[in-house]
Amino acid sequence: MNYNIALLKGDGIGPEIVDSAVKVLEVVGKKFGHVFNFTPYLIGGSAIDATGEPLPKETVEGCLASDSVLLGAVGGPKWDTLPGNMRPEKALLGIRSAMGLFTNLRPAKLYPALKGDCPLREDIVANGFDIMIVRELTGGIYFGERGFREGKYGEEAYDTECYSRMEIERICKVAFETAMKRNKKLVSIDKANVLDSSRLWRNVVHKMAKSYPEVEVSDMLVDNAAMQLVRNPAQFDVIVTTNMFGDILSDEASQITGSIGMLPSASLGNNTRGLYEPIHGSAPDIAGWNVANPIATILSAAMMLLYSFNLTKESEAIVNAVNKVLEAGYRTADLAHGAPSLSTTEITDKIIENL
Repeated sequence: MNYNIALLKGDGIGPEIVDSAVKVLEVVGKKFGHVFNFTPYLIGGSAIDATGEPLPKETVEGCLASDSVLLGAVGGPKWDTLPGNMRPEKALLGIRSAMGLFTNLRPAKLYPALKGDCPLREDIVANGFDIMIVRELTGGIYFGERGFREGKYGEEAYDTECYSRMEIERICKVAFETAMKRNKKLVSIDKANVLDSSRLWRNVVHKMAKSYPEVEVSDMLVDNAAMQLVRNPAQFDVIVTTNMFGDILSDEASQITGSIGMLPSASLGNNTRGLYEPIHGSAPDIAGWNVANPIATILSAAMMLLYSFNLTKESEAIVNAVNKVLEAGYRTADLAHGAPSLSTTEITDKIIENL
């Protein structure tokens, strides 16, 4: 099979980690008889420097014409003084919206080989944990009405949290179906004691739960959820929540896995074309040093094979190779804690050796 993949390398360490994922995909293609065609497009700060805008029209058109998209990272201090609508991060919201990607899947898994890197007590994570966070991606406060105005105390700024019943239903459908494929346990996280948008969210979840009687459903307020993630992460299987809450909680979950450099993500819509990216940032302070951890991006590529191309064996081959490398004790600098470590290209080569 032939697959056309758009590459959005972006800024900072983005080009390095995307190049690592491409190397892995090329080996997978040769091993399993597939051809992956890669086409690079500009996004973020690099796009601003080249074209004057963070998300050029050519990039949007290229992504929409592809079978799927692999993204590195965007942003950096070079562009921090630009107005909000011209910041590199604006491109992320724009490409997600253009591609109709309303679902973000963020797995947070503690690999057995990395238990010693988890900041939680050993007794808390003795049995590990495997959480799937289902985050709504194109609604809520990040896309709501916003602006500046004169208020009671002078100039003020506002951002609006708004969700329609349709937006909640479609993300919850993904969450319920994900739970059915896992341990049939779903926690919906909101702030229904304060926000009307959360009250509608909770109402929709309860109504949809009747169609999934096998799934154990519970509600949890977001502040309690933040505490429970560090108190007992193993209690969670699938989490569904809003755009902003999901953004914050998934980053918290990443930290208890040992390293943010380990966690992939998938952004999906109503078709098989998705956007796959590591959840970490562009790390401009280490860009070009060949020390960044590429595993999150490589695992994002594995998610692409599974969710967009339905290549289960190929996806599992990458995940198993990563596991073998970690179990063998190989680490990048973020996980080495001062001990000898492998570079970006060296850890990539080790993963390829185990494919």
